[in-house]
Amino acid sequence: MFRTLRMAAAVLAGMATAAFAQTVTPEEARAVAKEAYVYAFAPIASYGTWSKQATLPDAPEYIGGFNVFRHYSDAYTPENRDVVTPNNDTPYSWAWLDLRAEPMVLSVPAVPHDRYYVMQLIDLFTYNFGYVGVRATGFDAGSYIIAGPGWNGEKPANVNQVIKAETDIVGILGRTSLNGKEDIPNVKAIQAGYKLEPLSQFLKVPAPEPASAIAFPPYSHVKASSHDFIGYLNFLLQFAQPTVPEERSLMARFAGIGIAPGKPWDAAKVDPELLKAIDAGVEDAKAEMAQVAKTTLSSNGLFGSRDVLKGNYMIRAMGAEKGLYGNSIEEAWYGGFVGDGSQQTMLHFTADTLPPAKFFWSLTLYALPDRFLYANPLERYSIGDRTKDLKYGADKSLTIYLGHKSPGKDKEANWLPTPEGKYSLVARIYGPDKSAMEGSWKLPAPQPAE
Repeated sequence: MFRTLRMAAAVLAGMATAAFAQTVTPEEARAVAKEAYVYAFAPIASYGTWSKQATLPDAPEYIGGFNVFRHYSDAYTPENRDVVTPNNDTPYSWAWLDLRAEPMVLSVPAVPHDRYYVMQLIDLFTYNFGYVGVRATGFDAGSYIIAGPGWNGEKPANVNQVIKAETDIVGILGRTSLNGKEDIPNVKAIQAGYKLEPLSQFLKVPAPEPASAIAFPPYSHVKASSHDFIGYLNFLLQFAQPTVPEERSLMARFAGIGIAPGKPWDAAKVDPELLKAIDAGVEDAKAEMAQVAKTTLSSNGLFGSRDVLKGNYMIRAMGAEKGLYGNSIEEAWYGGFVGDGSQQTMLHFTADTLPPAKFFWSLTLYALPDRFLYANPLERYSIGDRTKDLKYGADKSLTIYLGHKSPGKDKEANWLPTPEGKYSLVARIYGPDKSAMEGSWKLPAPQPAE
């Protein structure tokens, strides 16, 4: 049996019947609030994205609700602002699943061996808890059960694999490689083969009772960045019970400042001294995160499963800060740097130092500080080994030019335009080899253009 959810409106609307009792000292509360804010940062940042995609029909990001796909057949452009640092190589297929009543079955088609696709499975904590795709499961068609923590059924014979999540709401971020505008019909045909259906429908058996309705609290960045982060965390924890064993002591500490699954949160009813201590802890957390962000220059290692991240919630927070929903490193390697478009720059790869990709690689340009694609007259937002007319040297080397101004007509085929000011370049290697994953291969350092 699945849990009956408390009405989420109570979480942020302040329907508590009594003030919080101060059971911890101000010093303890400050320390706990700091720890809890870092813990909550990634899941709340994710909620800011998926609440619009799955629960707000009037939002441009809306994908149609839960348990359905919304496919994007074109590559991202500067007008797309659903998520920061968007991938411009592989049009997205988004879905958010509500697994409370029963599992969902993800079915995928067979694809040619020159076609890359991946279905990244993300839980509410932003952990990558599973993968379906050419790297993880091959090029053949298949069906995969995606189940929440309360389901303990047997795998049917006509299902390839059961993939268990520790939260009842999970996301699927699908990516399908696009090889130019003329390839769009092929991408659409493959996307049409991605299917989601309840397990009962897949098995052709009676459906269970539907789960209770949920009142989703409106997301506010201001509230999420204040003591009201507790309300959002309490709401989200309802979908993640029972607590994983390694977090039981953590949750026991958090309870001292009013954190618990579904517990109402009303700052006006909290002891003023306790609230002041919580506010101080929030500011402590922000200050520490800002310092860590300054030295977090690569996103490799920021994304993965719970086992991979090993309970390091600061790393999880940095992943959300740098760009939500990054792939685990075995799926995709990320690298890059911040540059200045007023300076003409180049990246030079020798034949032996080209990105080591099993599938393909790319370099994508983002304007700062918003980290969205940079609008430019060439309408070129990324460049890589699939870019048509890319010019290699006689020795098989490759030079990529970066800058606001053209490097010259003879070099424009290899030019990735930048804004005049600061920009972020992100390199992606799909199917990285061991040298990239372990760090012996590195992205060449930018140098002044010749």
